[in-house]
Amino acid sequence: MKETPTPLASSGEDQTMLIAGKGDVKKRLDAFVTASLPSYVSRSRIKTLIKQGNITVNDITNSEPNYRLKSGDRICLQIPEPDQPLPQPEDIPVDILFEDEHLIVVNKPAGMVVHPAAGNWSGTLVNALLHHCGKSLAGIGGIRRPGIVHRLDKDTSGIMVVAKTDIAHSGLSAQFADHGKNGPLERAYLALVWGALERNTGTIDAPLGRSVHNRLKRSVVTIYGPDSRHAVTHYSVIRHLDGTGEGMTNVSLVECHLETGRTHQIRVHMSHIGHPLLGDQEYGKHYQTKVNVLSPETKAAVQKLNRQALHAKLLGFAHPATGAHLHFEAPLPNDLQTVLNSFK
Repeated sequence: MKETPTPLASSGEDQTMLIAGKGDVKKRLDAFVTASLPSYVSRSRIKTLIKQGNITVNDITNSEPNYRLKSGDRICLQIPEPDQPLPQPEDIPVDILFEDEHLIVVNKPAGMVVHPAAGNWSGTLVNALLHHCGKSLAGIGGIRRPGIVHRLDKDTSGIMVVAKTDIAHSGLSAQFADHGKNGPLERAYLALVWGALERNTGTIDAPLGRSVHNRLKRSVVTIYGPDSRHAVTHYSVIRHLDGTGEGMTNVSLVECHLETGRTHQIRVHMSHIGHPLLGDQEYGKHYQTKVNVLSPETKAAVQKLNRQALHAKLLGFAHPATGAHLHFEAPLPNDLQTVLNSFK
C-alpha cells in the first residue's frame, strides 16, 4: 500500500466517513465502501476513486482497492463533483418583491429548484435570474451558483434574497452565517403539521446529520460525527385546526424561526417530535393515512398538495450596501391557503 500523509481537499466534494467493524476484518476496501453506499455508486467507480487518491484510511491516503480492512479502520471517502455545465439564462417568470443594483428579493414558487444540480440543470431560479439580471449576476459568489447566499427546498415556497454584486454577496452571506443571533437577519416560516403539539411554544434543539438509511435525507443524531451539525428550531402554534367537526385538533398551523439553517431542518425537527408536515413524502410518509380523519373537503385539498406544507413567509435583513433594514412578507400560496380554508 502506498501511503501519503497528505490531507484530502474537501471543497466542493461529497464526503462520507465509514468505520470498519469486527465483521469487516479482511474485507477488501473497495468492496466494503461499495456495500456501504447507495446502489447507484458502482464498485468500478469506487475502485477508480481509490486509485485516484480520493480515499483515506486512518487519515492516510490509500490507493489500493484490495487493501484488507482491520477492525476500527476509519475510511474517509470524497466523491468529487462531476463536471457541470454552466447555468444558462432562461426566460422564466419570477415574482420579484424588491430589486436594486445590489440585490433582488423574490417569492419562489413550490416546485422550483434554486440552482442547477444533478437532475435539474435547467428551469431553476438561477436560470431565471440570469435571464432577468443579465451580466450583473454572472459569477457573483461563484459561476455554478451565482448570487446564491441561502436556499429553500424545491417544494418549499417563499421569500429568498439573491446577491447581484460581490459586496452584496459578502454582506448577505455574513448575515446568514450569523442566523440572526447577533445581527439583523430575521426569518419566519409557516408550516401545517399533523396533530396537536404538547406545548404552544417550544424549542427543538437536536443535531442533524446524514441519514444512515438514505444519504439524500437528514435525521436527528445522538452522537456528533463529521457530518452532524448543531440545529435549533423555535416554534409557536398559531391555530389548532379541526378536520372532523368534533372539536379535536387534527392539524396545527405553526410558525417556525430558525436559529440555525440546516438542510431540511424544519421538516426533520417537526417529524422528530411526532408532528411531520402535511404532504411531506420524505419525513412524514408514515402519516399518510391521517388524511382519513379529515373532512372530505380538507382531505381532497391535502391530497392535491404534492409537496410539504412549508412556506418561508418572512425575511428581514440589513441592506449590505446602505445598511437600511429591509423587511418582506409573502402570503401563503394558493395551495396552502386552500388547505387552511378547508378547515371549519
